[in-house]
Amino acid sequence: MKRILIIACVLLTSLEFCFSQTRDAIDSLRHQLAGAKDDTSRISAQIALCLLYRLGNTDSSLMYGQQALESAEKIKYIPGQISVLGFMCIVMEQRGNLPKSLELGFRALQLSEERHLETLAGPALDGISETYIILKDYPKAISYLSRYVRIEKNGTNDEGLAYAYFDLGVAFAGLNQLDSANFYENKSIETFAKYNYEEPLVYQALGDIKTKSGNLEEALDYYKKSLAISLRRNESRASAYAYNKIASFYKNTNKPDSAIYYAQKGLEESKLINQKKTILEASAMLSELYEPIDTKASLGYLRIADAYKDSLFGAGNIEAVQTLVAREEDRQKEIKAAKIAYQSQLKEYGLIAGVIILLLIAFFLYRNNRREKSAKQVLQNKNELIEQTLSNLKSTQAQLIQSEKMASLGELTAGIAHEIQNPLNFVNNFSEVSDELVDEMKSELAMGNSQQAIEIADDVKQNLGKILHHGKRADAIVKGMLQHSRASSGQKEPTDINALADEYLRLAYHGLRAQDKTFNAKFESDLDKTIGKINVIPQDIGRVLLNLINNAFYAVHEKKQQMDGAYDPIVSIRTKELDGKVEIRVKDNGNGIPQKVVDKIFQPFFTTKPTGQGTGLGLSLSYDIIKAHGGEIKVETKKDEGSEFVVHLPGI
Repeated sequence: MKRILIIACVLLTSLEFCFSQTRDAIDSLRHQLAGAKDDTSRISAQIALCLLYRLGNTDSSLMYGQQALESAEKIKYIPGQISVLGFMCIVMEQRGNLPKSLELGFRALQLSEERHLETLAGPALDGISETYIILKDYPKAISYLSRYVRIEKNGTNDEGLAYAYFDLGVAFAGLNQLDSANFYENKSIETFAKYNYEEPLVYQALGDIKTKSGNLEEALDYYKKSLAISLRRNESRASAYAYNKIASFYKNTNKPDSAIYYAQKGLEESKLINQKKTILEASAMLSELYEPIDTKASLGYLRIADAYKDSLFGAGNIEAVQTLVAREEDRQKEIKAAKIAYQSQLKEYGLIAGVIILLLIAFFLYRNNRREKSAKQVLQNKNELIEQTLSNLKSTQAQLIQSEKMASLGELTAGIAHEIQNPLNFVNNFSEVSDELVDEMKSELAMGNSQQAIEIADDVKQNLGKILHHGKRADAIVKGMLQHSRASSGQKEPTDINALADEYLRLAYHGLRAQDKTFNAKFESDLDKTIGKINVIPQDIGRVLLNLINNAFYAVHEKKQQMDGAYDPIVSIRTKELDGKVEIRVKDNGNGIPQKVVDKIFQPFFTTKPTGQGTGLGLSLSYDIIKAHGGEIKVETKKDEGSEFVVHLPGI
């Protein structure tokens, strides 16, 4: 592959040299040849010189081509052989040696097909197609040119593509399909224009199309443009063709003097490069033009024409061409037959493989069917086991949730006892005082001091009012405890969220104080009084608040034990109305929650407390309750600074 890339680069460079046709280009390639360090580089330079000389000095072109071919065959460099055979095929066609041209071209094609290097066969296809154009076998020429176009379209050699379009135009013009001919010649001009190059032969082909269309003046303009470009570039091959085209034009328009002048110029230019085809055209035209005015000169030119006609189209040449064409057609038939046989063999193998695959499929289906039946039975047994396990799991989960509720109730009990004890003390004290006052009132009545008795009665009434107040306070505490402990009804009801927050803050604090006499912490509340009642399930929201407050007190108590007195524990609860929602914040100044576990705290059974001090369900249940209310709960925490749980609930 590396060698193919090397030769491709050298050949593209040489094509650019051909466009300029300067002595500097030739000297540069000779310098490359002299300085070549390996056989491949030397062969590439020789091929480039063969290509460069083909437009002016065909002898030198063939010399370098033959040297490149011998060297490539010696080292078995197949890409080099294919390329040089293709270019020598073109040169031989230009010199009029049609049998040799076809022989070299067919060799290049065979090598490219055998070695799967069809991308290098472009020059050979071009040379073969031009030979068929000379032989006026235009359908075969178009067939080879179509292959040439496909190769060049997939490559990077736009120069080759431009020449392929040019030859296609010539072939379609030979078939009198002038629209197609004109299309391809213009495609050729567009492609050459990418390199700011004008190919003179293209304008000759356009002149032929205009001549066949009857547009003679336009035809002459194209012929003259072709000649001007050829002379400017010193391209003898194109100049010879252009002189002959103009001579033919003047001959057909009955201007013999001009015709003779241009025909002689064409003959002179053709002899310089020994171009047989244009020598034949010019001499035959001159013989016909001199016949009325100079018989001797006419016969001389006729002898020249006959000699070159025999050289080009003599019986020996035609026979050799027919033999080569027949041989190539037989080779193509053999290739086609081999492809058909190969495809048939593939089909046969495919059929056998298909049968084997079907048998394997049948076997696997049978085996899988038996396994499926067995698996279904196993699956059924497992499903029954899973259903039983799931039932047990649900039962266990319900027990755990109930345990969590009872645990929170247990934490409340001490606080509730403390809260009830205060009003009961007031009731007892005022009852004892009232009892003594009643005795005094009786004594005063017995002594007839009615005014003093009335004053005592007023004091008793005042005491009874205080007993009633504290009795109702105790009743409210008991009712709140019962409401917390009973199963939730699932019905939302208007609830004073501030009262709920304040009550659970105090109950949680006193409950912890009752359990641990060493526990002490400052607690604060900042409750937004503008918040009205909101629709929630009070038992459930109460459990959330109790869980968050208990966790906060636990965190500050833990930090206080670690700090050994150099720390003031604070827990606060704050409510606020925010954009139609109610925000509840429970904050502590404890150690904070480690970042690596923040994402896990709402997962069931996850806890940071020591074993036996937490079920891991509190925050998980709180999360589910808040979500069920259409709200959200999140935590904001900083290491060593504490945590703040934020709850948002929909407003009314």
